[in-house]
Amino acid sequence: MSATPPTATEVEHDADSPSSARKYIDAVLEQSFRHLFGPTATPEQPRRHDVVSIAKLTSALSGYLQPEEIKDIKAAFHFSDEAHLGQYRQSGEPYITHPVAVAEICAGWNLDAQSIMAALLHDVMEDQGVTKAELAERFGAKVAELVDGLSKLDKMEFRNREEAQAENFRKMLLAMARDVRVILVKLADRLHNMRTLGAVPHEKRRRVARETLDIYAPIAHRLGLNNTYRELQDLSFANFNPHRYATLEKAVKAARGNRREVVGKILESVQRAIADAKLNAEVTGREKTIFSIYKKMRDKQLSFSQVLDVYGFRVVVESALECYTCIGALHALYKPVPGKFKDYIAIPKVNGYQSLHTTLVGPFGAPIEFQVRTRKMHEIAEAGVAAHWLYKNGGADLNDVQKRAHQWLKSLLDIQSEAGDSSEFLEHVKIDLFPDAVYVFTPKSKIMALPRGATALDFAYSIHSDLGNQCVAVKINNELLPLRTELKSGDIVEVITAPYSKPNPAWLGFVRTGKARSAIRHYLKTMRLNESVQLGERLVDQALKGYGLALSDVTPEAWEKLVQWTGNKNRQEIFADIGLGRRVAAVMAKRIEVLMSGRDADDDGSRDGTAPHAPPVVITGTEGMSVQLSACCRPIPGDDIMGYIGIGLGMAIHTTDCRVAQRIHKRDPGRWIDVAWAPQPGRLFDVAVKVLVKNTKGVFARVAADITSADANIVHIAMDEDLSQESTVLRFVIQVSDRVHLANVMRRVRTNPDVMRIARERPSEEGHHRHDGGMRIDRERADY
Repeated sequence: MSATPPTATEVEHDADSPSSARKYIDAVLEQSFRHLFGPTATPEQPRRHDVVSIAKLTSALSGYLQPEEIKDIKAAFHFSDEAHLGQYRQSGEPYITHPVAVAEICAGWNLDAQSIMAALLHDVMEDQGVTKAELAERFGAKVAELVDGLSKLDKMEFRNREEAQAENFRKMLLAMARDVRVILVKLADRLHNMRTLGAVPHEKRRRVARETLDIYAPIAHRLGLNNTYRELQDLSFANFNPHRYATLEKAVKAARGNRREVVGKILESVQRAIADAKLNAEVTGREKTIFSIYKKMRDKQLSFSQVLDVYGFRVVVESALECYTCIGALHALYKPVPGKFKDYIAIPKVNGYQSLHTTLVGPFGAPIEFQVRTRKMHEIAEAGVAAHWLYKNGGADLNDVQKRAHQWLKSLLDIQSEAGDSSEFLEHVKIDLFPDAVYVFTPKSKIMALPRGATALDFAYSIHSDLGNQCVAVKINNELLPLRTELKSGDIVEVITAPYSKPNPAWLGFVRTGKARSAIRHYLKTMRLNESVQLGERLVDQALKGYGLALSDVTPEAWEKLVQWTGNKNRQEIFADIGLGRRVAAVMAKRIEVLMSGRDADDDGSRDGTAPHAPPVVITGTEGMSVQLSACCRPIPGDDIMGYIGIGLGMAIHTTDCRVAQRIHKRDPGRWIDVAWAPQPGRLFDVAVKVLVKNTKGVFARVAADITSADANIVHIAMDEDLSQESTVLRFVIQVSDRVHLANVMRRVRTNPDVMRIARERPSEEGHHRHDGGMRIDRERADY
């Protein structure tokens, strides 16, 4: 029986004695050799696992690599072996067995020599402290870059494990975007770890399995590595929910015998039909994986027998033309199920997958699913981007797969440039990792693939971020439709833009793709900062007028002293703080006045914010996110208004008779400022009206026509339940320029004989009992 790996407590030693320390190290080394090779082994003996591992790996590599390349790989192996000497996996095996197994998986994909070397060295930086410079000197810069991309960030400090995980994924995915070999080696690493997860503690096993199912398996699918994808799914399921996996596995084995006769009969009939069509084809049965069975049962609420009642076959032929001929022969043999034919040859999936899919009604009424593809399509379907190394002489089909992978990898860089932090980046990437897709057309007939459920706005952002940011409307199949409209395969989508348009925060509520979400968030963050600076400038300028000063009067020396006093980096940061409510403009104005006058800076009274009365801040309605019209009272020009500076929220405009504003004013009077409407505001404003009408046929349309005839836009319409048999209440949100315009609209509606009463309606105060001054962005319509 072999010895267990030694620990520090198994050998007595005196830490203060150099000779004792040397004896301790010698004893540990000797015990390590005994553990590996038995009690008679000595350090001079060759390592048994060295010979075995190299023999197996070089045997796999000799079929496609040059002798010089294999020599470099052996050098990488010996370097890794020395680095990991004395290190063990949780199973008790020497650690070197893991990088060798990863290299063997990569060799199975025929990856190049640099990838194999990176596989052997992938843990030496993380576990053994080997530097990137050392690796570059020994094995070249390319190998060092690959290993660095595979290494974790253990030396960095994070607030929690989730943040560390997100940053690790971000680093890995960005390295992958620069060189796809990074993720291929990482997938091989994860695949071997999942195959050997049995020795890992239960909770960690579940966490790793969940991580694999959420991230690594979808990446494998996105890159077309379908064999790896399916195995990672099954291994994850087995480790995350072992009881359910074992139950399904047992049921599948039992059902396999019962299905054998039906499968044989179908196979015989299909082979005969294909032979009659004079096709040289290979027909095989397709067995569902345990996880795919579980997923179908869960997602479609099916029983086990219902899932297993569907039989699957794959037919591999010589050419694309023969694929269509084969489909014809199959449809002549069994009746096709309407709507179940899919042509992924003409329009490949987003990961480059190509096949013809059809579902037929077989003997005994059992549904049969067929995949028909060429040999090259089959190899690409199984190997994905790895087929680049497997078949270096591949033609246009293979180049298309590489192109699609490259486009997705490039999109990761776009998302990274716009994401706020690693967690946000990972969130957006996860959205794009699930490949169910719809295929739509541009007006110039270019095919665009988008995730299922994607909207017209997602389409605009998929073309370019600027196109999405300036999008105001879309035409789908030549019909003007809202931006939130979900796309269907075959739609022709045209984007309509306007140079003045900008993203609306409400868009985040319906876009589906990571690229759209990251682009919108990035724009809104940038816009919010710029608008806060502009608002802060205006507030300080207005406050300075009380001292007979203007912003242009403030000297650079005064600004420099003010920046030192506040601790900000520059004056723009001061303005942003004021615009976001983190500082009070009156306090800053008082301090500037003291600095400009040269009085004693320690006795300026500025801490209490006292200042002469400043003129009101002028509101145009076009200030953007930094000035919000509160949803609790919907102020419009002509209303008496006041402004509340919320901490970190900018300014909220309320009517002076708003009950929410009055309540907050009592609690926090120091954050209110005088505001006034501009003589000619630069936009239309939403206002709610309710109309009591006689319950007659067509009254809704007639009242709506009255409103529009008074030059008001209708934003929203709702009808109350009947108050009685004779009357009902119609509710409208309309857009007007000011109170005079609203009065004209109401006067026009009152002329309708069906109208009994019309009044302006304040939105319910329910939901506004918050500490934000009633702030809620008064969003313009999200659709246009």
